[in-house]
Amino acid sequence: MDLYKIVADSSADVLSLSDTPFASAPLTIITAETQYVDDSNLDVEAMVLGLANYKGRSQTSCPNPSDWLKAFGDAQHIFCIAITATLSGSYNAAVVAKEMYEELYPDRKVFVINSLSTGPELKLLIEKIERCIKEGMNFDAICDAVTAYSSHTHLLFMLESMKNLANNGRINPLLAKATGLLGIRVVGRASDVGDLQPIEKCRGQSKALQCMVTQMKAQGLKAKSKVRISHCLNEEAANKLKELLLHDYPDMDIAIYPCRGLCSFYAEQGGLLVGFESC
Repeated sequence: MDLYKIVADSSADVLSLSDTPFASAPLTIITAETQYVDDSNLDVEAMVLGLANYKGRSQTSCPNPSDWLKAFGDAQHIFCIAITATLSGSYNAAVVAKEMYEELYPDRKVFVINSLSTGPELKLLIEKIERCIKEGMNFDAICDAVTAYSSHTHLLFMLESMKNLANNGRINPLLAKATGLLGIRVVGRASDVGDLQPIEKCRGQSKALQCMVTQMKAQGLKAKSKVRISHCLNEEAANKLKELLLHDYPDMDIAIYPCRGLCSFYAEQGGLLVGFESC
């Protein structure tokens, strides 16, 4: 039995960790024609291109309590991270699974975190928990540390399309129709209550990326901040954003990686998600 284990739903874009036991609880993207399970077998690019050409309605389905229990496996202490509860029922299902798990094993503990976010901000929380485990901190101390840390992490996004967000009632359909017209990109953020808030409409990718840098600095980005950039079939834009940041902060810790299924569903082709620390 593992002493510690980290579990997250697939909105974290993490499938495994090199040094810490980890499991992902997949969300599912559903259309009238296809179901896309967001696990290691998913062809994300094929899903993104298929959804771009799909004219019907699409939606997502979260892990249920039994899915979370399966992901918990057999561990003494579990740290469970879920996509913001305003976008999904994943967090509520995880809480139910926690109660079931602790009833089955009264000597074990599960800490469930409502990330109030998605994607790379969850990755930062996972990395924080990993560091705490490696430092030898006990369960309660790690819970306190990651809770405090979460108040200093943030999410920004740049979207070329908002069709899927509009279809799911997450944003105004009129705003979604404007996005992409005449090169318009929407820059937004995850708010303090976990919903997605558009901040600015920018004409062209370059202006949108510069806007993201400005917003990151306004929210407390410093030279020692960690930055995690995920992209939906747009590595070029991710690298350009990295270059802008390194111009001002040459030693900044920045990692780039592709979105998996759930984040690609919301980001859509060309979108970026950026998680970062405020110091």
